Amino acid sequence: MALSGAQIRHLRGLAHTLEATIRIGANGVTEGVLSQIEEQLEARELIKLRLLDAEQDDVEEARRAILEGTRAEIVQTIGHTLVLYRRRRDKNKPPAILLPKAR
Repeated sequence: MALSGAQIRHLRGLAHTLEATIRIGANGVTEGVLSQIEEQLEARELIKLRLLDAEQDDVEEARRAILEGTRAEIVQTIGHTLVLYRRRRDKNKPPAILLPKAR
């Protein structure tokens, strides 16, 4: 699902007050980290994570691995902090975040 500019701006505004709930250390993006990201995306839809002690190349590599592993959208990248969004996959639960209509 490609997000529109208005939707990205809306999500960035919501993410501004979020704390980074996932911290990725020296081991990088492991199956355990991907599992934790999946759980939090399903529960919250919008999460912030931080790469600790990472070089810029490591951030890009982690970003690609997370996108491939979760099929989430990157809302924002600031330094070593990523904001991810993905609508809940469980159709029995209502969406946690209502996005503005795409134009």
